[in-house]
Amino acid sequence: MKTMNRILNSKWLVSGVSLTLGTGIGAGLVGLKKANESPIRETLSDIYKRIPIIPIPNVDAATDLSKYHTGQVGTARATEIIKYGFPALTHIKNRESYVLSYDPRNRTAHWVIEQLNIPNLTGESDRKCSEFKEDDSVHVYHRATNWDYKGSGFDRGHLAAAANHKWNQKAMDETFYLSNTAPQNPHLNQKAWNGLEKYCRSLTRHYQNVFVCTGPLYLPRTEADGKMYVKYQVIGKNNVAVPTHFFKVVILEKRSGEVELRSYVMPNAPVDENTPLERFLVPVESIERASGLLFVPNIMKRTSSLRAITAGGK
Repeated sequence: MKTMNRILNSKWLVSGVSLTLGTGIGAGLVGLKKANESPIRETLSDIYKRIPIIPIPNVDAATDLSKYHTGQVGTARATEIIKYGFPALTHIKNRESYVLSYDPRNRTAHWVIEQLNIPNLTGESDRKCSEFKEDDSVHVYHRATNWDYKGSGFDRGHLAAAANHKWNQKAMDETFYLSNTAPQNPHLNQKAWNGLEKYCRSLTRHYQNVFVCTGPLYLPRTEADGKMYVKYQVIGKNNVAVPTHFFKVVILEKRSGEVELRSYVMPNAPVDENTPLERFLVPVESIERASGLLFVPNIMKRTSSLRAITAGGK
């Protein structure tokens, strides 16, 4: 959190933003830089250096905003109100090579973000040596188990894909935590979704870094009575939620410092693997509205000032 606070307190400028919406979305976010300086070339060895893209709370659950003393008369009533801490805040899990925000109600993740580059994708790690396992860092009331998936008809679909982390066996093993999975239609998981994951890996040949944020969606639909409802199945005794859709937001970092943004949504249903991936491109704003997350606007909010929008972003 100290790293993130330094980022928030720094005076950054976004030198330009351009968004083009059409069949899908294309975006050119020119690299962050300090005033009167050339674009910064970050090594980004620590994923948290890119956290401005994902909203993360800066107060831990079950901690006070300030120390409370019995009988204290404080200037802020909130100090007393929360003296026993918050029941919960977003659960952040920092793994070997990905960061995850866990959703204890649905027994899966809100989002998982990972950094892909050629070194990360090469190595001797073998998924045959890895096993799906409960995440013992999650309270037993709120975790999924392998028994929840047994006989459900759904795959334990990776959010951070195992093949993205061949560089280290421990890193690959950690992708098999059930907190990094969600119930996924087998045909989707093994066909079209697998194709999207492979495509993301292929982008590392053309970009310095590829940041992939993946998560579930629970989208409303119109029922027979003409009203909109959010309905989703749950599986197992722990009621693991089955997403209606999945999203991927792909942040492409060029060596020049420029950033491109692509975002995809697929239904959690059989999808023809020959369908071009461009069919699943959506405006990133639609994912933000549906998921409650912020991507591009969140970057803008964390800047002290903005330069004029470039011609492409009028």
